[in-house]
Amino acid sequence: MSWYHVAGNQQDTAVCTCIRLSRNLAGYPFPARLDAAGAREIIGKVGAVLEKNGFVSTDFAEISRGAAESLAEKRFVGPRFARESLPHVLYLNDPCNLSVAVCEEDHIRIRCILSGLSLKDAYEGAAKVESLLDGEMELAFDGKMGYLTASPANIGTAMEASVILSLPLLAVSGRMEGLSRRGERMGLSLRGIGGDGKPFFGGLCRVSNRVTLGVREEEILSSLEAAVQSLVTAERELRSGLRGEELDRVTDRICRAEGVLRHAHALSVAEAVELLGLLRLGAAMGITRGVRVEVLTALLTEAMPATLTLGAEPPVRDRGEEDRLRARVVRERAFGE
Repeated sequence: MSWYHVAGNQQDTAVCTCIRLSRNLAGYPFPARLDAAGAREIIGKVGAVLEKNGFVSTDFAEISRGAAESLAEKRFVGPRFARESLPHVLYLNDPCNLSVAVCEEDHIRIRCILSGLSLKDAYEGAAKVESLLDGEMELAFDGKMGYLTASPANIGTAMEASVILSLPLLAVSGRMEGLSRRGERMGLSLRGIGGDGKPFFGGLCRVSNRVTLGVREEEILSSLEAAVQSLVTAERELRSGLRGEELDRVTDRICRAEGVLRHAHALSVAEAVELLGLLRLGAAMGITRGVRVEVLTALLTEAMPATLTLGAEPPVRDRGEEDRLRARVVRERAFGE
């Protein structure tokens, strides 16, 4: 069962947590300078360790573009991994929510993604995979600089920790820009998820560390946890403080979102994300009855273009058919219709 089908810790505000560790093998050029033979050699070495520890391989040269993009939508790989020309393979341990992308921007990118807010558990999961690999091969490491990576921005711990949050009331309060600037001063990044880089009214945003050099993993996790809890507290205070006309306006938006999702003949990606965010708020606040937060979290992945249309029967031929399929899937999954 994939991470997005599982109820998560503090799921009223936290969608998911991801820890990514970037590693490279000593003695090989970074992927940008690596030839196909070198890539296959690295894939063989890494795969030999992972396959005997419960990981299943997916060679991206053997799958469709849609299947590759679906794996990126599920956050098992980065978006650019689906477009790499160099031989590249994903090793996935779905029950443990672990993935290892080989020959992405770095030789190895380990990801552990969990539903809700689970920074400590996600880090421990990723660190266990790193230990497996570190015990079998030499990783590129400098005593002063830390782990060496293709991008200088990742040198040091070479760890990116991120949490996707649902903060719809903060998003419409006008406070997000100020919170983002404060986060930057703390070495964190806070950005909206959407086509224009800004939060929808649904309020989805991603909080992650920006600094990897000169800090320990524990410090990154502690700083990010504190920032996330501060945002979560602020959002919950806004929710609990709704009264009178303000509560009526929010309730109206949520009920309208439910009405559209129940009855729409077609839904675009942007519209679905915005309305699902509103319905998610309604479910978390008890305004929307009979709809589970974890189902709406799953739909934020399952309604994405590649995942939605992969294996669809009959095959989806154009954007109009995709939007109609999305509306039907949302009705069936969210409301059992």
